[in-house]
Amino acid sequence: MTAIKHALQRDIFTPNDERLLGIVNVCKAGKKKKNCFLCATVTTERPVQVKVVKVKKSDKGDFYKRQQTWELRDLTEVDAKDASKENPEFDLHFEKVYRWVASSTAEKNSFISCIWKLNQRYLRKKVEFVNVSSQLLEESVPSGESQSVAGGDEDALDEYQELSTREEQDIESMMVTCEYAISNAEAFAEKLFKELQVLDGNYMDLSKGHIRALQEGDLTSPKGIEACINASEALLQCMNVALRPGHEKLMAVNQQQLLFAELRDTFARRLTNHLNNVFVHQGHDQSSTLSQHTAELTLPKHSPLHRDLLRYAKLMEWLKNTHREKYEGLSRTYVEYMSKLYEREIKEFFEVAKIKMAGTSKDPKGKFGLHGSSGKLTGSTSSLNKLTVQGSNSRRSQSSSLLDMGNMSASDLDVADRTKFDKIFEQVLSELEPLCLAEQDFISKFFKLQQHLTVPEAEDFDGSLPSKKPPQAEHKHSLSSEKDIVRLMMNKIFQSIETELNSLIALGDKIDSFHSLYMLVKMSHHVWTAENVDPASYLSTTLGNVLVTVKRNFDKCISNQIRQMEEFKISKKSKVGILPFVTGFEEFAELAETIFRNAERRGDLDKAYVKLIRAVFMNVEKVANESQKTPRDVVMMENFHHIFSTLSRLKISCLDAERREAKHKYTDHLQSYVINSLGQPLEKLNHFFEGVEARVAQGVREEEVSYQLAFNKQELRKVIKEYPGKEVKKGLDNLYKKVDKHLCEEESLLQVVWHSMQDEFIRQYKHFEDLIGRCYPGSGITMEFTIQDMLEYFSSIAQSH
Repeated sequence: MTAIKHALQRDIFTPNDERLLGIVNVCKAGKKKKNCFLCATVTTERPVQVKVVKVKKSDKGDFYKRQQTWELRDLTEVDAKDASKENPEFDLHFEKVYRWVASSTAEKNSFISCIWKLNQRYLRKKVEFVNVSSQLLEESVPSGESQSVAGGDEDALDEYQELSTREEQDIESMMVTCEYAISNAEAFAEKLFKELQVLDGNYMDLSKGHIRALQEGDLTSPKGIEACINASEALLQCMNVALRPGHEKLMAVNQQQLLFAELRDTFARRLTNHLNNVFVHQGHDQSSTLSQHTAELTLPKHSPLHRDLLRYAKLMEWLKNTHREKYEGLSRTYVEYMSKLYEREIKEFFEVAKIKMAGTSKDPKGKFGLHGSSGKLTGSTSSLNKLTVQGSNSRRSQSSSLLDMGNMSASDLDVADRTKFDKIFEQVLSELEPLCLAEQDFISKFFKLQQHLTVPEAEDFDGSLPSKKPPQAEHKHSLSSEKDIVRLMMNKIFQSIETELNSLIALGDKIDSFHSLYMLVKMSHHVWTAENVDPASYLSTTLGNVLVTVKRNFDKCISNQIRQMEEFKISKKSKVGILPFVTGFEEFAELAETIFRNAERRGDLDKAYVKLIRAVFMNVEKVANESQKTPRDVVMMENFHHIFSTLSRLKISCLDAERREAKHKYTDHLQSYVINSLGQPLEKLNHFFEGVEARVAQGVREEEVSYQLAFNKQELRKVIKEYPGKEVKKGLDNLYKKVDKHLCEEESLLQVVWHSMQDEFIRQYKHFEDLIGRCYPGSGITMEFTIQDMLEYFSSIAQSH
């Protein structure tokens, strides 16, 4: 084993500035025997790092190679399995449990003893030793090979060095200050040993390489930054050494502490100045590339800057622990200059978005191609300060309306423009989202905000350097978590986003208020996504605030539609037909169903549907009551038939009750119109039989009705003779023409109404025959025409027109 140990020291550990102190030949428990070596090592340079290294022979078996390495500080438990019996098995608990079987119990015990000693000497966090004999941990390891294996030769590897002139002078000075240095050499040696133990055992020595890195190390190259990180960590470890009582009075200790403080302050100044310069330079950089990004409606990516700065993250953490004022000053500087950079980029990005958005609304007539939005939108490619909306004399409303939609056919709806707007708005949100998330992630990592910190009040993040304040004014606001601090910095860096978003939303709403539907769906989805990532993040909060504005615009859009319905007036001289707000609701619903398909805010649309449809119902009845040219029943019948057809086709579940109500109103007014209209061609006959029914209702027996003077058989024959088949057909023909004038072509209800009239006429005919049979029995009186004649009349009239 000694030969193997020396070979490993020579080939594996000496090239890496490590010393091999313990070794054991093992194989994994429960597997085929593939032997390897577990080695306990320490670094030769301070601060000492203790490791457990797994070494095995190469596949060809001609040399050893390092296979896996664990830091001893990551070891949580050593389990020897059995403290009373010889057992070669043991477990090492790192990030997971590694189970080993040693080649002998003696080797296992020696290795565990070595681990125990290294743990006691170098680590503050003590490893837990389970099932290990107390004697093994307390006794020194026997001499011989076991001692060598367990690390007994650690000190033997140190080489003798001759004292330098400076060291001789220091010893002479110490002898002068110590009266018994010569008279009691043993006591003086003991004193020297204790002071040396303070410096050595408590890690109060720093290598020349670390000192050089702190004083003049390159902070621009990756290699130089790594050297500065190692040096700063070593310095911090030296400064945080826990001294025993009285050691702080030792001159050697005081000298080292002064040296460390000077090195700390020097490096803190160097680091702060360097990072300040980086932040300032970055705040003025990248402006030359903005035009390329904005033309494509994309925001510049800051990942290269983040990647470069994250190399300093450990140094920022060091600065936070050693110079809080400089750390906070850097935080303010970063926020100040990055907010300027982002403000410039975001402003130009939104300018281009507005120009592109305005471009969706141009047509040859100088009006918006979006319904209800008349006007001309002009703007320059460099600025939107000249962007204006010029009114049109023919404009009915500045926003989309159900009335305007109703006055246009479906082909007139410029779906392409609205789709383009939707894509522009989505592109804006899709660019902002990763930008904010990337910056937030960077801030968390770079400024090491994963723990509770004390940072300046919000007003301190104003870009200015910290001013001298009286003690009572130096109160720092203690924030409860990383999220509070990050959000505070993000609010300052991205202070222009919410304003720009609201401005963009206002423009989209001005172009076409129906854009609020698209914006509500898109904004809601992005808010939902941001909340799933972090409900308290800057992005989630900001988008949530903007969503309130979008929802307010959506509600205003719905209110405007209802108001315009209420203000709608019909012409006294023209046929009513399908009201514009009825067809407008149909097209609104078709558009909304497309936009809100699988949307998170479906509930908002359902509430709007209910408000709109109730307003449609109410105003259809109002128009029907005011109509002079078209009968009330026709206005109700046609419009509620259209509403019923629309709701049946779109299958909007929240409007099922309204769909049934629309059908009921349609059928009721169809029947009322048919009955009232049919009373005109056979008016006298109708009046005669109404009188007959009235007498029966008054108590006259049916067989005695014919004895009534006004309703005798002679009067009946006289009335029937006035309606021969020719006259009936003529009356029906006139009725058809009148109905045709009442009804509108777009609803195509003429044949439905005509067929209903035919059914009603047959029903009346049979009713008249029934009354004749009951009230004039045996009289032989019959109508001048038959049911078959009527069917032919209705059919021929319909075909002739």
